[in-house]
Amino acid sequence: MTAVYSKSQIANLKSQIPLALAIIPARYASVRFPAKPLAADTGKTLIQHVVENTQRASLIERVVVATDDQRIFDAVKAFGGEVVMTGEHPNGTSRIAEAVQILHTAHELIVNVQGDEPEIEPDVIDSLIDGLARDPSSDMATLYSRFAEGEDPANPNIVKVVMDQHNHAIYFSRSLIPYTRDPNPETRYPIFKHPGLYAYRRSFLLHYPQLSPTPLEQAEKLEQLRVIEHGFKIALIPAIAPHPGIDTPEQYQAFVKRCQSRRA
Repeated sequence: MTAVYSKSQIANLKSQIPLALAIIPARYASVRFPAKPLAADTGKTLIQHVVENTQRASLIERVVVATDDQRIFDAVKAFGGEVVMTGEHPNGTSRIAEAVQILHTAHELIVNVQGDEPEIEPDVIDSLIDGLARDPSSDMATLYSRFAEGEDPANPNIVKVVMDQHNHAIYFSRSLIPYTRDPNPETRYPIFKHPGLYAYRRSFLLHYPQLSPTPLEQAEKLEQLRVIEHGFKIALIPAIAPHPGIDTPEQYQAFVKRCQSRRA
């Protein structure tokens, strides 16, 4: 679904849209996988994998980790990455907003790359930036994709999304949406998942922390619902199903094996 950009296309895009700032929020605490960003069974920390993959995106000019933990701060510095220390935040978006203020950056497009997605495709990041830049009606953008083979659409840990006729998000849910009442395959609506990657316009990102929490956001525990409930628009950009993020030690060990097989 997402095209791989050629060198000429990238050069053309760079002349048309501003390059983006990527910020990677990283927390030490995790219920299912404590100290996840610092796991280093591959010879590199998980956060280093994410930083290096993000740096490969052609439309990213600068990559910064935002954390509230000294151990992560020190680890990023150790491999030569850029990092800022932030306060405590209820979600990654508000942490990124503080990081932008700390950095005093003039970037108009900011990308939120999840700190537990070491295999995110750089081309997918470029596609997201390009999509938001081309949709002036949207305040932010995120991805949608088909489910990969073996993924269970009913899994509440995989967020689903439905969109309008202009590829703007209508709703995100942990539940299976939409419900197709007619079992006829010809009328069955496809189910799309929502990979955790966001891009924001600077003005909206700095305004987000001022938006009050909303009922649907609190019910689903999905920060992007706050955006929709307050009447802002989220553009949805198609992507080939990216590899899921790492939430558990078991998923991390599977990632380690994939890294080892690529080196063999």
